[in-house]
Amino acid sequence: MNTLLIIDGLNLVRRIHAAQPNENDVNGLAERVGSACRKLLKHHQPSHVAIVWDGDAISWRKQLFADYKKGRKPMPDALAKELPNIKVYLASQGVNSIDAQSEADDVIATLATKIKDAQGRAIIVSTDKGFIPLCGRSISQWDHFNQIELNAKDREQKLGVEQSQFIDFMALAGDSGNKIPGVPGIGPKSAAELLKTFRTLANIYSSLDKIGTKQAKKLEEGKPMARLSYKLVQLQTDMPLNTNLAQFRTQQSQAT
Repeated sequence: MNTLLIIDGLNLVRRIHAAQPNENDVNGLAERVGSACRKLLKHHQPSHVAIVWDGDAISWRKQLFADYKKGRKPMPDALAKELPNIKVYLASQGVNSIDAQSEADDVIATLATKIKDAQGRAIIVSTDKGFIPLCGRSISQWDHFNQIELNAKDREQKLGVEQSQFIDFMALAGDSGNKIPGVPGIGPKSAAELLKTFRTLANIYSSLDKIGTKQAKKLEEGKPMARLSYKLVQLQTDMPLNTNLAQFRTQQSQAT
């Protein structure tokens, strides 16, 4: 069975780089990233590996909602200039890149879904919890920095909702990290309680007459934001890739 290790490039590199006291110091960064990738390959023993990078184009999410990810610290210039060297170094180590046009997230989700549909297995290396709705028997997520698997069960316990309700939950409660608005006045606790009672976002909005007047008013007034937030948190799994899995076979699996 094919196992594809999918590394969220900037998620990995920016955290490794952030450990440096001086953000302009990129000496040895490519080697440190390469070391992290070798550790990942040794731990997971995949048959294939790809590292996916964000592109410069404005994402469809940003076009839909200008405040999406607003306020995030921009990439240091020194790091941006070093990225091509990092990619070349990783390729020399057998870790080939895929460059997304805009956000890497949808390309990663598409890769994971395609390998799952082909009866294979995907391991997404990222600390971004937005991938957890994808996780299941054939798709898992790994936090390299804490050396733990991020799974739906832990997320269910934290949020108080089931995995199938994660997107509905975010549509209601929003996500401050990505500046996804949610419904004004509906926090995580209220969102979880509503979903426990009504199960889905659609059911909540078709049952406003069964909800307290004050909360129903917030939901009614916030309906456009709920719709918008629902779209923003959904991962696209049908992005055009123009790649062949054979390009990403690991050196170890090539030798066997």
